Amino acid sequence: MNRREFLKRGGVAASLPLTLQAMSSGCTTMAGSVAAPPRQAGRLSWLEGTEPAAKGGTTWGHPWPEGELSAGESLHLVAQDGQKVPLQSWPTAYWPDGSIKWTAHAAPAGVTLGEQFQIERGQGPQPERPVRVASSGEFIEVSTGPVTFSVPTSGDYLIRSMSRGNAVVAQNARLVGLVQDQVDPEAPVSRVSSFQSRTRRVTVEQEGRVRAVVKIEGIHKVESGKEWLPFTVRLYFYSGAESLRVSHSFVYDGDDQKNFIRGLGLRFDVVQRDELYDRHVRFVGENDGLWAESPKGITGLRQDPGKAVRDAQLAGRKTPPLSEWSPRVSGLLHYVPVWNDFTLSQLNANGFTVKKRTKPGHAWIDADQGKRAAGVAYVGGVSGGVLFGMRDFWQLHPVQVDIRNAGRETSEATLWFWSPEAPPMDVRFYHDGMEQETHEQQLDALKITYEDYEPGFDTAYGVARTTDFVLCVLGATPSRVETVNWGNEISQPAQVVAAPEDYLASGVFGALWSLPDRSTTRKKQIEDRLDWQVEHYRRQVDQHHWYGFWDYGDVMHTYDVDRHVWRYDIGGYAWDNSELSPDLWLWYSFLRSGDPGTFRLAEAMTRHTRDVDIYHLGRFRGLGTRHNVQHWGCSAKQLRVSTAAYRRFHYFLTGDDRTGDVLDEVVDAGEALTRVDPTRKLPNRDPVPGPERMQVGTDWGSVAANWLTAWERTGDDQYRERLVGAMRTIGAHPDGFFAGTYGFDPDTKELIAPPDGDISVSHLSAVFGLVEINAELIQLLDVPEYRAAWLRYCRLYNASDEQKRAEVGRAFGTHLEAPHSRLTAYAAAQEGDSTLAKRAWEEFRLPQEFARQWTGDHQAILEVKPPQVLNPVVEAPWLSTNDASQWGLAAIQNLALIADAL
Repeated sequence: MNRREFLKRGGVAASLPLTLQAMSSGCTTMAGSVAAPPRQAGRLSWLEGTEPAAKGGTTWGHPWPEGELSAGESLHLVAQDGQKVPLQSWPTAYWPDGSIKWTAHAAPAGVTLGEQFQIERGQGPQPERPVRVASSGEFIEVSTGPVTFSVPTSGDYLIRSMSRGNAVVAQNARLVGLVQDQVDPEAPVSRVSSFQSRTRRVTVEQEGRVRAVVKIEGIHKVESGKEWLPFTVRLYFYSGAESLRVSHSFVYDGDDQKNFIRGLGLRFDVVQRDELYDRHVRFVGENDGLWAESPKGITGLRQDPGKAVRDAQLAGRKTPPLSEWSPRVSGLLHYVPVWNDFTLSQLNANGFTVKKRTKPGHAWIDADQGKRAAGVAYVGGVSGGVLFGMRDFWQLHPVQVDIRNAGRETSEATLWFWSPEAPPMDVRFYHDGMEQETHEQQLDALKITYEDYEPGFDTAYGVARTTDFVLCVLGATPSRVETVNWGNEISQPAQVVAAPEDYLASGVFGALWSLPDRSTTRKKQIEDRLDWQVEHYRRQVDQHHWYGFWDYGDVMHTYDVDRHVWRYDIGGYAWDNSELSPDLWLWYSFLRSGDPGTFRLAEAMTRHTRDVDIYHLGRFRGLGTRHNVQHWGCSAKQLRVSTAAYRRFHYFLTGDDRTGDVLDEVVDAGEALTRVDPTRKLPNRDPVPGPERMQVGTDWGSVAANWLTAWERTGDDQYRERLVGAMRTIGAHPDGFFAGTYGFDPDTKELIAPPDGDISVSHLSAVFGLVEINAELIQLLDVPEYRAAWLRYCRLYNASDEQKRAEVGRAFGTHLEAPHSRLTAYAAAQEGDSTLAKRAWEEFRLPQEFARQWTGDHQAILEVKPPQVLNPVVEAPWLSTNDASQWGLAAIQNLALIADAL
């Protein structure tokens, strides 16, 4: 059975026992796999179930049923032990009646919340050490209590100083980079230039007693004077925190033929005040491993300084006075080398090295190595220093941590999020076009590689990437346990979540999902398959190493059963780029299960697709790119990839500001249709009234999601009016959703009705978020004609040819039958039609065929070992990401809508 036949029939050719056996037979799981902890309705909990040991302050989102919370109501947090905890709250979405739909919340650093805690109404306590923000013309000073940060409003530095009391611990934080003009070995010798950040604008975005946010916008300036790579940095300050969270996003706007990034990093200086032997350098490895040494080590020498001295240095404590050392050591210390420079480099997902040297001009000495470093380090002494690190360090390789001049008065630390030891970043398109000059030639090539190529469309100009950092400004060298605890928190920040029951009861994401139910054999079969699919993809990420700066978070489109690899090098079969809504499948899967692994998979996908798969500058801004070998390679630049439908989950659940920025960027993405016609290659296009063409499925569903999200977030009725106007246009048209393409006026934001009777139906119309967004629109807005038009489409898509001819005048082909069963299910639920509900399950191929295949004995889930492959893999070759996503969404929605008919 090929994957198309599988999807059409809706079955799976494998047994659950075989699946579990294959999944546990010697293949490595994705890092961080944790079983879903129990969650209690009405209570908040930590995603992974355990409160983090390092507590630097946290932010999360919380849902509210319509009418339950009014704007301006006070809220506070109650810890597991009953103690009230300071809480900062702000609305992130509104219901149509003006009540609060989503809030975001911030809790202070250093507080113990416990495993389960809750939000309650009423005024809570104020933080003991509130955040204080003071602005002047040249600087913004922010104090968290323990630490004061000075942020210049212009110039070369993001942060001028980081101080504890009157002592400056660190200073001159800035973004740095290297760029070269050649990359090919056969090319002339390249010239390497350095560049550094320049601040253009600083804004205090939030000024609260628990949390403050400072936004820095700027560019990078090369030695030659060239300005490029616009960036946004947000600094997050929490009350009582010794730490600072930093979120950095940049947009690539270079010439991909001559601007090859050699390095990108965050650099700062650390003031050293301690004796050389009381200074410390530490790197957090994996599995709580720690590499910890001093620039001037006093262990392992030919002479022993004394156990108390050795123990103090190893622990990071101040050593006893020299008078208490053995004189055979204290008198000869000047002969012990000073190691000034240290580097940890992680150039791929499966190996890092640590090396050190005494000074430039002398050899590097290999110190250690491991598999996956946490990307967290410390440099300083017993009287203070900086512990720092990067989120998703090894996953976003090539990365590196440099510490320089550890033995001097001022040390320098650089956290490279593109390592200068790696080959330069090369974003050129991977082939020369192969003489595909005309649309006809490009469509011809599409038949063999599934790649939609067009010269000039294969550009990375305008794509982005975000990296998150933490800087802990400490008054002493942290203990080994404290260092490792921070390593765990920085590499994967703890996340507060609500119980699935509370997400569901609030109604915030519509009524197309329910809680898992294994009360019958057939329901259990579906639930088991849903769980297996997510775990299968988690394992595929690790087995096939879907990591790297531009790639981490995405998944591949289709499997190659002969090579036993995903089709990473074949046109449109490689990176998925949100094709057929894996984002929606994963986010709904998390909402109903509360599973931490599912959340992390969905979060990584959102953090990738919102940046890399969408254009933020240039001709294609506001559009996303269809699936390809490179994330920006396909010429299909489309609204269906950039849609807010895929990213609003992450924003509302976490309060992530970068995701909020991208939601803002796409509010008016429909205007991009004036710059790029997505149907330009189709022959014999019928004329459509209005300046632009908007397909009623993928385009309208995306624009509707963008406007709905903007209306939710702002409460601005202009977006409601846009939605209602467009809904009425579609609803009033005799062909409704069968009209295929409407006109769109980008100035008035109005849809324009096409001529009657031109029926056009695409199997893709409903599989990029239209189903999910329509369910919410119908829930929120009373436009009866739109509801009727949508229900008609839902009833007829999978109907018989006779029914189609009777209703719309002609029979059209039915593709993706099982995924579209959820449309039939929606119509059945809305109209109370039990016959239609039964038909939906038959379209889904339950119970007979699905049950037979799920419990069959043919081995469609296989373990493949060397020498057939390079590394052992567990494969389900019949399952593509399209299949998994659309089957998963159909299963989730059918269970929510018509479970009683199963």
